Amino acid sequence: MSPSFKGILFMCAGVLCLAIGDAIAKWLGEVHSPLQIIFFRTLVSLPLIALLAHFGGGLRKLRTRRPGVHVIRGLIYTGTMGCFVLGLTMLPLAEATAIAFAAPLFVTLLSVPLLGERVDGPVMAASLLGFVGVLVIVRPGGESFHPGALAMLGAAVFYALLMVTSRRYGGREHLWAMVFYMNLVPLVVAALSLPLVWQAPYPEHWLGFLAAGVFGVGATACITMAFRHAPAAIAAPFDYTAMLWAVLLGWWFWGEMPDLWVFVGSALIIGSGLAIAYHDRRTTLKRRPTL
Repeated sequence: MSPSFKGILFMCAGVLCLAIGDAIAKWLGEVHSPLQIIFFRTLVSLPLIALLAHFGGGLRKLRTRRPGVHVIRGLIYTGTMGCFVLGLTMLPLAEATAIAFAAPLFVTLLSVPLLGERVDGPVMAASLLGFVGVLVIVRPGGESFHPGALAMLGAAVFYALLMVTSRRYGGREHLWAMVFYMNLVPLVVAALSLPLVWQAPYPEHWLGFLAAGVFGVGATACITMAFRHAPAAIAAPFDYTAMLWAVLLGWWFWGEMPDLWVFVGSALIIGSGLAIAYHDRRTTLKRRPTL
């Protein structure tokens, strides 16, 4: 089996874990506050992340010289999860997932002022096409507009900021340190807020909280392995398989069926993402040294 094919399989497995975790969060959000869901998800995730770090080189990998950076990233991740869970509870699963696909588009735009990167004309055109897709799904000002769409857009912006900081500091900090502290800060924030939002879980919800944390870590591990085996331009497009799982899970558990405009907007967003990935791959190949 080729490394690229292994990377694709890991990416698909990670996306499936994410989709299942999202469905669990949507189910839990029918009863519990997003902060309570964040608390239990990070409470379960942190020991598992520490365990993975232990087997991936030792707990010394969690040492850091930039605690301030990790606090900022953790607060951004808190905003990401809070907005995302809130949006999941207000929107059908497939629609929420489609809007979340806008995150890479925001990464492209934010990388210009925050990282000083230059965006090529084709990439900018593809990004604008993706935003047209977002507008098709959200339909601001229309009768079908839902405030939950704003929550999902907020989650996409927060996530884009998280990715921008990863680009800036990822080469200076170990991966597991970044993932560990990214989850530690939301745990502390949610724990401080828990007395204000606490709702006693039903017995089956305890299993849901545990599963959400496990699938979250599983997604992180699989996606990390995907990018270790395959170039980003090959592995990243398979993130869009999340739409398939979102439609199936939404239909199976809640009887949701997206309307035509959700599929049209999703096609535009996914098409723009694939175009950007293809452009990045060609650029990388052009810049690769020749013998």
